[in-house]
Amino acid sequence: MATYVTLCNFTDKGAHEIKDTLKRTEAAKGAAKQFGATIKEVLWLQGQYDLVVIFEATDEIAMTSFLLNTIKAGNIRGQTLRAFTAGEMAKVLEKVS
Repeated sequence: MATYVTLCNFTDKGAHEIKDTLKRTEAAKGAAKQFGATIKEVLWLQGQYDLVVIFEATDEIAMTSFLLNTIKAGNIRGQTLRAFTAGEMAKVLEKVS
């Protein structure tokens, strides 16, 4: 499973409905499983971003499909980054000359 980190900001709609953020997070965890993804952690932040979400997904198609469906709901927008575990990074470094 590949790991992804998404840095999110609430849209105006998401900020207006902030009291539902925990309910939306639980709903997103259930929805993620339908796409082959798992939400490992959600953290609410102070500063430039409102949330950070750590996911695992079977592949890029599963992750992208889930994210597009989440964005379509209109509560967040975000930037997703592929993250590498130490074990994955060791495999990458094996190919570095």
